[in-house]
Amino acid sequence: MHIPVLQKEVIEYLDPKPNENFIDCTIGEGGHTLAILEKTSPDGKVMGIDQDQEQIENCKSKKIISSSPSLLQAEARKLKIENFKNRLVLACDNFANLEEIAKSQNFKQVSGILFDLGMSSWHLEESGRGFSFLRNEPLDMRYNLENPLTAEKIVNYWSKPEIEKILREYGEERFAKKIAERIVESRAKPIETTFQLIEIIKSVIPRKYQVGRLHPATRTFQALRIAVNDELNNLEKTLPQTINVLNRGGRLVVISFHSLEDRIVKNFYRGQTSKDLKILTKKPIRPSREEIIKNHRSRSAKLRACQKF
Repeated sequence: MHIPVLQKEVIEYLDPKPNENFIDCTIGEGGHTLAILEKTSPDGKVMGIDQDQEQIENCKSKKIISSSPSLLQAEARKLKIENFKNRLVLACDNFANLEEIAKSQNFKQVSGILFDLGMSSWHLEESGRGFSFLRNEPLDMRYNLENPLTAEKIVNYWSKPEIEKILREYGEERFAKKIAERIVESRAKPIETTFQLIEIIKSVIPRKYQVGRLHPATRTFQALRIAVNDELNNLEKTLPQTINVLNRGGRLVVISFHSLEDRIVKNFYRGQTSKDLKILTKKPIRPSREEIIKNHRSRSAKLRACQKF
């Protein structure tokens, strides 16, 4: 069962009303979209974007756990995205192409745009693409399977300086140099699985840093995933496009999960405050203790919202 992160807060800051149109740029399994569709009935629409075709299919059929009061009744909890297919437009594409997607779908009069930048539970638990360091899977890490770059290609063919650079910049890994060196030294046998890579990482990280809240492979896996999917560049490309797509008075909500994403969002908001945007969240909104207990993966989420003049 999919649990949408900060759903109550998303609805609060997007403030969807009947018959308004919204864009969910990271529809995933459809949790936030379902809540928005409920609020915008009878004729409001949502355009859902995801670059993973399997996720587009998933969101049509997965049952959603919602924190919205209107969805807490037993029968309502059984609702699926497909029940709203007449009001849902799905696009398998990269949100970096936001304006082009909206134009091609003739999706206009947009009252709000949402980005939930976190990985879905499905990617971690069911995709088999090596996103999780808890499963022994091929080192893939692609959201879009047409992307020629995989994590396996990076660890087996990129140079030591290139690997060190992404580990340091995208993973903020303090042992980036040592890990990059050991990866290159280990190439006598192809590095093909997550568990192979984890053993390499553990072999160079001091034991005292292997015990704690973070798994020793967390930062390396984050860095590889960001590099494979060009995540930060895509975010920087799409944010300015939201201003052109939103109606005046429309709202933009972004949920980020690490400091690199949050910094991009914060700087974009601040850079536009004297031109096009009014910031609605002076500080990022964090999940409540109750939500973290129910959904441990929400613990690092930060929500920032703004409104177009």
